[in-house]
Amino acid sequence: MKPSSLTRAGPLFLVALFFSRVDAFAADEIDALLSAREAPPGVVFEIVSGDMEALGRLLPGLRADIGRLRARFPGLPIAVVSHGQEQFALSRNHRAKEPELHAIAEQMVTGEDVDLHVCGAHAGWFGLDPGDFPDYVDVSASGPAQINDYRALDYVLITLP
Repeated sequence: MKPSSLTRAGPLFLVALFFSRVDAFAADEIDALLSAREAPPGVVFEIVSGDMEALGRLLPGLRADIGRLRARFPGLPIAVVSHGQEQFALSRNHRAKEPELHAIAEQMVTGEDVDLHVCGAHAGWFGLDPGDFPDYVDVSASGPAQINDYRALDYVLITLP
C-alpha cells in the first residue's frame, strides 16, 4: 500500500475501530448484566446517531439482546430512547420506506413490553410533532431528560452508536 493510501485509510480505520469498540462495549455491558446475581431495576438503551439508517441496523440486534436479558430476568423493565437523526426513521412518513423497522419497533412495544421514546425537541427542530409518529412511539419532550428520568429510577444506561 502506498503511503498516501495508508494516510487516507488511517482515519477510516480509526472510525471503524471506534464503532466496533462501542459495539463491543455495549456487548460487554449486556454480558455483565447477564452474569449479575440480581436484576437491575431496569435497563435503558440510548441511541443517538447522525445516521438516519442506524435504527435499521441496531434494532434487530437490540431486540435479540433484550430477549437474552428477559430470559435471564423475566419482567425486567426495558426502555429505548432514540434522540438523534435515526429517530426520524420511526416517523409515519418513513413507515412505507422502512416497513421491517416499523414492524420490529411495534412488536417490541406491543408484544415485548419495551418502552420506545423519541425526542420531541429534536423532532420539533425539523418540523415534526407527536402526531407525526405512530401511536406505539412515545414522543418525550426531551430524549436526554427521558434518559435522566430512567437513571433516577436506577436503570442501567447502555449507549449504542
